[in-house]
Amino acid sequence: MNIVDWAVETMDSLGALGVFLLIFGENLFPPIPSEVILPLAGVAAAGPNNSYWVMLLASVAGSVVGAWVLYGLGRLLGPERLRRLVIRLPLVHVEDYDKSVAFMDQHGHKAIFFGRMVPGVRSLISIPAGLYAMPIGMFTLLTTAGSAIWNTIFLTIGYFMGNNWTVIEPYTDIFSNVAYAIVALVILWFLVKLIMREKKRRELGLPDPDQEHLDELEHGDAQGDAQGDERARTEDR
Repeated sequence: MNIVDWAVETMDSLGALGVFLLIFGENLFPPIPSEVILPLAGVAAAGPNNSYWVMLLASVAGSVVGAWVLYGLGRLLGPERLRRLVIRLPLVHVEDYDKSVAFMDQHGHKAIFFGRMVPGVRSLISIPAGLYAMPIGMFTLLTTAGSAIWNTIFLTIGYFMGNNWTVIEPYTDIFSNVAYAIVALVILWFLVKLIMREKKRRELGLPDPDQEHLDELEHGDAQGDAQGDERARTEDR
């Protein structure tokens, strides 16, 4: 059974709940394409047993709840754990972490809103929102607004075109592939930039810019271990 048949069967069986579950799953597993699920939901909404507005609300709810899950994962890691992780990584440094924090402070709201309309990014953008502790109310508002625009476009296409919506499928595939390619190129560009920066640093014999932070981190860990051992000895007595 291909993804179209599976989605159609789910919507036929569960109606709006099926749309909610499919879009929720699409947020957690980006390979499930919303560009296919949403037009199918529009086709189902045009039928006698469903409503356009109920299907749209179900799809937006699925987007928001799925985004909450990824936001929660980001919050679990948190900015302090992320900083500790960055200090230990070989190519990125605390200065990169500080720049990312500054970017989220300045452009985080726009990134969340517009990111909801970019394939490959629409799901993952929720994680940095959690990492940098964007207020959940603002995150929910931006996610709802961005998702509502994206979902409305594709669901409406399916609603008005019916089963003929498949004529636009090749174009949605092209759009998705271009978006994925751009995301991959951006990641590759950043990776190459980090590698070249590290290579230049070593050629110049410059010290690791994170060494001081790493020493502080290791000192703190050692101090914590010593305190733990002391508590254990106290409890044994």
